[in-house]
Amino acid sequence: MKDDLILSVIVGSRAYGLDTPGSDTDRRGVFVVPTEAFWRLDKPPTHRDGPLPEQFSWEVERFCSLALDANPTVLETLWSPLVEHVTPTGARLLGLRGAFVSQLAHRTFARYADAQFRRLDPAAPKWKQAMHMIRLLLSGVHLVEHGSPLVDVSERRERLLAVRQGLVSWEELQEWRAELMAAFERALPHSVLPAAPDRGAVEEFLIDVRRANL
Repeated sequence: MKDDLILSVIVGSRAYGLDTPGSDTDRRGVFVVPTEAFWRLDKPPTHRDGPLPEQFSWEVERFCSLALDANPTVLETLWSPLVEHVTPTGARLLGLRGAFVSQLAHRTFARYADAQFRRLDPAAPKWKQAMHMIRLLLSGVHLVEHGSPLVDVSERRERLLAVRQGLVSWEELQEWRAELMAAFERALPHSVLPAAPDRGAVEEFLIDVRRANL
């Protein structure tokens, strides 16, 4: 494992509680580039594959920017129940996760789910994609209602896996999606989320990270 990795979590089906015997172990990570690397004309990478198997990692600044924009994949990384590796800096990042969430998530989660739905062909749907569309809506509704995305959806495992296996009709899938979209809209006026994320707290964290890595 590279020394610059401050956080590594397991995501995907294992974190969602939807894994089967053939499931991969998908990972997401956050790394920190030495501050001096930013002084050069050629800037360091904002992301990379690895260093662990089946892992995609972001440089900490890019990760924070995406999280402030309520990127669903990044927010779910912060709330994954399966943390494999965390340094003191990574622990501070996890402790800051509440600063990233805001009502902007209502738009991003709904938009991502809608994009997945539009790519589905009713005549021959990709059922795994359909399952993840529903899972994303479940996560987003929970975030708006409770302030954190719902990563572990094992309580709905049976029904979600039935979608993945194509054991539900297209009409039933549409009905479930409509129910969740309606719940999304009902929840927003009463959301526990602030109108905007706490950019000041995140920026203070980043400044401390850059100073520590001079």
